[in-house]
Formats: sequence, C-alpha cells, structure tokens
Amino acid sequence: MTSPPSPTTGRLTGLIEAMAGQPIVMLVDLVADLFITGTPKRISREAPVLILSYQGERLIPGGGANAVANVAALGGRPIPLGIVGDDASGRGLLDAFRERGISTQGVLVRPGYRTPTKVRILGGGKHSIKQQIVRYDIEETLELTAEERDRFSEALREREARVAILSDYGYGTVEPGLLSRMREALGPEATLVCDSRFRLGDFRGLDGATPNEEEAEALLGATIDDDPARLEEGGRTLLERLGARFLLVTRGSRGMSLFETDVDQIRAAHLPVHGTDQVADVTGAGDTVIGTFALALAAGAKPIEAALLANYAGGVVVMKMGTATLTREELRHAVESDRHPLEELRWARS
Repeated sequence: MTSPPSPTTGRLTGLIEAMAGQPIVMLVDLVADLFITGTPKRISREAPVLILSYQGERLIPGGGANAVANVAALGGRPIPLGIVGDDASGRGLLDAFRERGISTQGVLVRPGYRTPTKVRILGGGKHSIKQQIVRYDIEETLELTAEERDRFSEALREREARVAILSDYGYGTVEPGLLSRMREALGPEATLVCDSRFRLGDFRGLDGATPNEEEAEALLGATIDDDPARLEEGGRTLLERLGARFLLVTRGSRGMSLFETDVDQIRAAHLPVHGTDQVADVTGAGDTVIGTFALALAAGAKPIEAALLANYAGGVVVMKMGTATLTREELRHAVESDRHPLEELRWARS
C-alpha cells in the first residue's frame, strides 16, 4: 500500500481558517502561572543570594488552562470544565478567561481549595529580557465529589462538540472514569484526545493522545533514545495498549512522530522540528500542541494534517518567553514561510 499524499500548503492554511469558532470541550486541571519580575539590587549580606527590586507580577493560564487559552487564541471556542479554589489564583484564572472571551460556566469554585500555582521569579536589567532564577509550586490535589462529577456530566450534555481534550496534570480533576461520561454525552462520533502527565495508560478507549517522549517511555517501561526501531515499536505498542486510533509523540529538538492506525497496519510519520532547535522557552509547549492538534481535527483535518499544524505551532511558541499562545495569523505565517516543502514528509510503516 502506498503512502498517502502529503498535505499541501493551501490545504493547511484552509484548515487554519476553518478553526474559527470550532467548539472544543476541555476537561482540564486548571493551573495558574505567576511570573514575578525584578531588577538586580545587590548580593545579600545574610546569604549568598541575589536581592531583586520588585517590578511587577503577571498571572496567566497555565497547565490545562494554558491549553484552553491556546484554543481561544487560535480562534476556537473552548468549553472548559475544571475546578479552582476561592483564592487569589482561582479568581485570577477566572478573570484571565473572561478577558479572553472564554466561558467560565463549566468551571467550579471549591471553597478552601488552593488553586495549583507555579510561581516563577525572574530577574534582569530594566531594559533586558528577564531570566528565570527560581520557581516554587503551590500544589494541592483533590478528589472529585459525586456532586462535582454530576455537574460536569450535566455541563457535557448541554454542549455540542465534535472534539474534546482531557489535560491531566495530576491534580485530580481529570479522572479516567470521566472518559466514559464524555463519550456518552458527546456521542460515539466525537474525537477524544488526552495529554496525561503521569497515568496515560489509565485512559483506555481514547481516540488519540499527545505524550512527550519521556511520558511515552514511562508508559512503555523502556527507553527510546534516538533509536528509530525502538521508536517504531514503541509507537505501535502504545497504540495497541491505549486502544487509540492515533498517537502524537513530541520529541523536543527531534520533532514529532505520528502513529496512526490504517485498516490492518500502523503508519508512522516523522516530522522534523519546525524552525530552530535553539529555543527561548519550552514552558507550556505541550499545551499548545494538544490545543492546536484538537482544534485542527475539529476543523476537519486528518491526523497527519493536525500533527503538521501542531508542529508548526509548537515551533512558534518555544521562541516566546514564558507561558505563551499564538494566533491564527502567526500559525499561517509559519506554514507559508516554511522553506522545507511538505513533500519531504517521511512516512514509514510499523
């Protein structure tokens, strides 16, 4: 069987336009990313540490909330389901969603819960790029109550979407048991895509997943390194274990690999990294990948087309500092300015 033809630039840019307004249900662990910036003042006399003069701080969506923000930035219509606390970070996340035109109807506020927050301290000259000096995390895991599960199910029944994202950062909102509820509510034709930090293997019955290479290796119980044979075998094994139709493995500077079930065989496509491997900041790049990938599927893309667009999107955001998103215009520019023809796309069979 011959490999399918490579997507054209025109086809990809058409899909980017079709992303506008596409609804995506998103069951996510909501995380706040807090960036505190300052300028160097002096070395402390009390300890060998740098003293910064405080400049300001900025709270933006992180973790699963960053995936939500990425879908919105690309013109999609995210429908987030998640939990925040009644604290400053929780209120800040809700405000950040509203500022971006994102509905908060499916976000539950749990009294007394500490919203997971990643606090990054950045320092540098007044007119220079600030560099991260230290980070500390405010973390609290939760266990969903029966009432919270029922409220998520009720919200799902009221939504119409062809694609859903589960973004599991291990804080408790994204339970594997909710997968069947999502399937029942959205219908058998819906496409469910998951990114799970620690327990992807528990989400059997997904349509697709977007693990990074480290997460894939943890699930396999074996290393891939840079061995093409191990990569091919690992992709096939994970597809079978998850019962999924496609698997997109992100590999950092080595690009991405898509594994896709096609009738009685598994096809693999290996995508070189877009842009340069000299990146500015990889914070949240995985959220951009799953958000772009899922939104492209909702716009009518085939998995390989969605993977290509996600690869372009990831290449754009890693050149930005901090937790970042990109627009449809930036994604279109990345596609149209790529000097490597899409015809070079390399397919393989497992």
